[in-house]
Amino acid sequence: MPLDAPRIRIEILEALGHVQAEVASYFGSLGAEFNQRTGDAWTPAEHLTHLVTSVNAVARGLAAPKLLLRLRFGRARAPSRSYVQVRDAYRAALAAGGKASGAFVPPPEVVSADDAGRRRAEILARWERANARLRGGLERWTEPQLDGIRMPHPLLGRLTTREMLFFTLYHNQHHVAAVQRRLAAPVAP
Repeated sequence: MPLDAPRIRIEILEALGHVQAEVASYFGSLGAEFNQRTGDAWTPAEHLTHLVTSVNAVARGLAAPKLLLRLRFGRARAPSRSYVQVRDAYRAALAAGGKASGAFVPPPEVVSADDAGRRRAEILARWERANARLRGGLERWTEPQLDGIRMPHPLLGRLTTREMLFFTLYHNQHHVAAVQRRLAAPVAP
């Protein structure tokens, strides 16, 4: 799922739409493996649930009053980093042992074969709604606001809103790649 490094708001909106469709297509294409657990690892369903939670958090931030965000998290003191810089910072945080915590950890689920298709459709519908809110919220932001207003990230600290959107783009791709690797790995006896 290669992604050109978006920079301006319209490019970010287009990239979000592209990644949303690719995530939905990939997870929607999975059969029984969507709910299949391998060891202690998250199931694909839990990965997608995590992405829904993450996108919803950013969408809530975009919908919050900008003055409230500025008062709570301060103004940006440096220019926004690029997509590649944010991606590399996230990779470094993961390599240092960072991982999801709190509300961002999906609850483990056991889904019967009879309910698997319904559950997949339900999570995919939540994915679509979360992304619609995210993109709709971004429509109300200007270029200067994206660089001047910060939001908190549990691993990366305070990011400009633009950086948070770059993170969101990469984060979605990161989880699809993680599921693809896990499903391609041979199962140990």
